[in-house]
Amino acid sequence: MSDATPNIRFKDFTDDWEQRKLGDMVSFSKGSGYSKGDLKEDGIPIILYGRLYTKYETVISEVDTFADEKKGSVFSKGGEVIVPASGETAEDISIASVVEKSGVLLGGDLNIITTPDDMDSAFLAISISNGKPHNDMAKMAQGKSVVHLHNSDLEKIDLPYPSYDEQRRISGFFSDLDNLITLHQRKCDETKQLKRYMLQKMFPRNGATRPEIRFSGFTDDWEQRKLGAVFEEYSEKKHEELPPLTIIQGNGTILREESDRALQYDKNSLSGYKMVKKDDFIVHLRSFEGGLEKANQDGIISPAYHTFHGDNTDSRFYYPFFRSKRFIDALLKPHVYGIRDGKSIDIEGMKTILIPVPSYDEQKKIGEFIESIDNLITLHQRKCDSFKQLKAYMLQNMFVKQLRPVMDINIRRNGCRN
Repeated sequence: MSDATPNIRFKDFTDDWEQRKLGDMVSFSKGSGYSKGDLKEDGIPIILYGRLYTKYETVISEVDTFADEKKGSVFSKGGEVIVPASGETAEDISIASVVEKSGVLLGGDLNIITTPDDMDSAFLAISISNGKPHNDMAKMAQGKSVVHLHNSDLEKIDLPYPSYDEQRRISGFFSDLDNLITLHQRKCDETKQLKRYMLQKMFPRNGATRPEIRFSGFTDDWEQRKLGAVFEEYSEKKHEELPPLTIIQGNGTILREESDRALQYDKNSLSGYKMVKKDDFIVHLRSFEGGLEKANQDGIISPAYHTFHGDNTDSRFYYPFFRSKRFIDALLKPHVYGIRDGKSIDIEGMKTILIPVPSYDEQKKIGEFIESIDNLITLHQRKCDSFKQLKAYMLQNMFVKQLRPVMDINIRRNGCRN
């Protein structure tokens, strides 16, 4: 394979990619002078400092910051590539974005690139935020005491590029990928919002004995019982045959050997570790910020943890309650003592907290519903992550990595190569 072709290409494209200095191919301009003080609630949309790209992709599709037109204002004509001139890190300033509609003001701290008719602006935006062009910009920025990129810096970037038709195919492919990423991320976020809403409605408000939303067939009042009466603390050791577990706030437990934390422990001391059964609850004296955690599998945990088991209880029902703001910030707070990093939980006091206790059947029904919502969240997040991984892989393989010298291309064009 030629070093002037990418590893992965669309069918029917076989020609070598060319390489030229960016300054020989495009025209540069600057935005007009606007500052944060010029921003307002409404008016003309404005891109300021190049930071207003969308949450899930680098292509600007909606601008939600506004200003008034000033003398000498620069408007987008659509299709410009925007390279922020300054940023806190090289990553900030190397993000390239395409303005998809005209009528948008362009702020003064922006390098504006206008492409010729035979160059696709979306392809250019992806190119200069990826691979060697991106690294070149990062080096330019990092080499300055104050991070700032000028158009004169961008002009020096070597850009490998294919035919216009191939550019369009590549940018279209990544646009489709971005749309899929955005779709699944939005579905994930919407499902999380649904879960938050349902949890608010499926548990009784303060002082109430019934939730606002219930499954059919359940009409009885919910009881209020002390946590220590519903969940019994137990401490069982000498189970070295079980795997050591690591507790992850908000995610239950994982096998310690699979944890990316550099946890050191003496395997000879495992006989002193406490056994915990799947779905039982775990609390550390210092874990007040995260509430109780749940064991995802049988195992053994540090003796610093306390373990709780409840008969005729569904952990899927109680887990979101123990992780809720109401439990952590209101119910548990009176039983937290100490200051700052020295705070601890009074376990005996925690056991006196009154918690809701519906029938076991209703717990299971609510637990199954919450589990189904969690599965949907996981599904969309996994799809989103898989498309992000695919995008990262394709960015590495659909662009030329090893740039050919401009002199070499010119010689080949003139037919003088041996």
